[in-house]
Amino acid sequence: MCGRYSLTASPAELAQRFEFEFDSDTEAVSQRYNIAPTQQVLTVVGGEPRQARFMRWGLIPRWAKEASTGRPLINARAETVAEKPSFRDSLKRRRCLVLADGFYEWQKRGDTKRPMRIVMRSGEPFAFAGLWAEWKDPAGSTIESCAIITTEANDLLRPIHHRMPVILTDELEGPWLDTALDDSTTLTQFLAPYSEDAMEAYEVSRLVNSASNNVPEVTEPVGLGI
Repeated sequence: MCGRYSLTASPAELAQRFEFEFDSDTEAVSQRYNIAPTQQVLTVVGGEPRQARFMRWGLIPRWAKEASTGRPLINARAETVAEKPSFRDSLKRRRCLVLADGFYEWQKRGDTKRPMRIVMRSGEPFAFAGLWAEWKDPAGSTIESCAIITTEANDLLRPIHHRMPVILTDELEGPWLDTALDDSTTLTQFLAPYSEDAMEAYEVSRLVNSASNNVPEVTEPVGLGI
């Protein structure tokens, strides 16, 4: 699963890298070291030009009676995303990039869990494969929300956790956002584990355990990397 991540690149860098239009809303992006479920997160949706949008992390199906019922749908499994009622319509019609530059998983060691941060060796930001939905409350207000797709872990992640978020290669970001593409079989072929050769992982402080700790220290290594 993916339950915590970071995004610290500048708005200008993100706009250039992911080819979206830079506007006043995007300028408000601040460095975020410990992004957690139900928070507003930066996404990119398709169009000409692409658009950056803030969405609630935790997808609310359009048919849900309430915005908050049970655990938020923060992840969608690649293996079942085309079948689950909560996600299958979004897979065909509402896909997005969820922007990040690192994510966290907790590795079990005996009776304890140590937090690990996973990043690109290049240090560059990247995009999770995301799904989004629109939900309207009885008063007519609209909430846009999203989920991150997960898949089986690659060789780097497997000793840490058996799942990992789907990270799209640069070449697949465009097709993923192409609203003309609605074939579920083709789309699910994009949802493979990212190459472990391009990634690295290292232990970080347990400060990351609390989402209130949105400070640079949660991203700093405290032990040997892998």
